[in-house]
Amino acid sequence: MNEPSFILLVDLMESVRVSSAKRRENGKYDAILRAAIKVFAGSGFFNSKVADVAREAGVADGTVYLYFKNKDDILASIFNNYMDNALADGRARLAEIGDPVEKLRRIVRAHLEGLGRDRNLAVVFQVELRSSTKFMEQFSATKVTEYLELISAVIEEGQQSGVFRSGLNTKIVAKVLFGALDEMATNWVLSHKRYSLVSTADPVLDVFLNGIVKQTT
Repeated sequence: MNEPSFILLVDLMESVRVSSAKRRENGKYDAILRAAIKVFAGSGFFNSKVADVAREAGVADGTVYLYFKNKDDILASIFNNYMDNALADGRARLAEIGDPVEKLRRIVRAHLEGLGRDRNLAVVFQVELRSSTKFMEQFSATKVTEYLELISAVIEEGQQSGVFRSGLNTKIVAKVLFGALDEMATNWVLSHKRYSLVSTADPVLDVFLNGIVKQTT
């Protein structure tokens, strides 16, 4: 390869190697993710093509590949992007609260409100992500683990302050709460009835905090 050609190749490689920050600055990264959420929710992940996402986002097919390796990468990025924002926001909000019960209340409401305000996102989370075996193998080892640790830490805090029973396994308790919220979201997505997802927050909290055994005086 002669020197001018080599320099041209290097320049081309540098132009393609756009930093994550720069990619987000022009808005195309987020636009592609929003388009993918709509396409995957409407047509299903396996039935969708990168070209469909590009068309919905209003960009060329090749532009998508500047930001994502393939369709699987887009799906994983939808999940990671949402979870990163949700975890950061959740930690910031919880840091301002001292009562462990109120912290759990905020976690529950934030979970249901976040999915409830965007049905397409909920469909992707509750249905399309679960249909990918490859993704599910990594599912519990990534952001979900961080989320469960966040809940578990609140339970531990409540145990230390005497609000929650000390003998409970905090990891199991966190999974029980997550499972309840996950089921509420899935049922909301699959239901033909239209209702507010966050309206299930108080009933879930009531059962979780008070149990189902009738209290005797």
